[in-house]
Amino acid sequence: MDLPPEFFIFVAIGLAAQLVDGALGMAYGVTSSSLLLAFGLPPAVASASVHAAEVATTGVSGLSHGYFGNVDRKLMWSLVLPGVLGAVTGAWLLASVDWSWLRPLVAAYLLALGLMLVWRAWRGQRRAPRHGGNVPLGLGAGFLDAVGGGGWGPLTTTHLMARHLEPRIAIGTANAAEFFISLAVSLVFLATLGVSHVHVVLGLLVGGVIAAPFAAWLTRRVPARPLMAFVGLLVSAVSLYNLLR
Repeated sequence: MDLPPEFFIFVAIGLAAQLVDGALGMAYGVTSSSLLLAFGLPPAVASASVHAAEVATTGVSGLSHGYFGNVDRKLMWSLVLPGVLGAVTGAWLLASVDWSWLRPLVAAYLLALGLMLVWRAWRGQRRAPRHGGNVPLGLGAGFLDAVGGGGWGPLTTTHLMARHLEPRIAIGTANAAEFFISLAVSLVFLATLGVSHVHVVLGLLVGGVIAAPFAAWLTRRVPARPLMAFVGLLVSAVSLYNLLR
């Protein structure tokens, strides 16, 4: 297969996005989708390309986080099952319904969560983790991930941290669960849209697979308070940008 010159741009996008996503638990889908839309790809094709690449990148990322002890397997499975259901539903509806009105609402909600995490990191607040609510979290995050081309990481990671879960466990568990969400969405897109823009998928995939193990190692090494602050600042900045654009 002859690869166009922009293939290496997609490799760089995939590498940078996965480095941030693997280390902080978010931004691969949002970053990649935004850039693909800027290249002129339709929303459904952009989302399909990102999720197809994420099948490989999240698989490597999840295994890497598991190797470094960043994954709570029981919590992961409680998110995967409703997450897959929400993602499949969103993928089926994406081609026929305009969900753009949801983005400002989600951005405002995530901005509030992000600022709360920054506040907690600054104050050094640590409490016992709260459990429960994984079914609605998985359903909502999976659905929004499919219709928006990304969103699983910001919603699940920030929610788990808001429940006082250790940041590296929240990030690693969300990354590991995302493999199954991406696989489910990709299968639906494959059935409805077929295969297209192979060089885009391949570029994102190559860059993401290269970055995933290092990002998981980095999550293990960074202390909890700075990690929580980084996540809070990132999700606040992305949400503010989405509200203002």
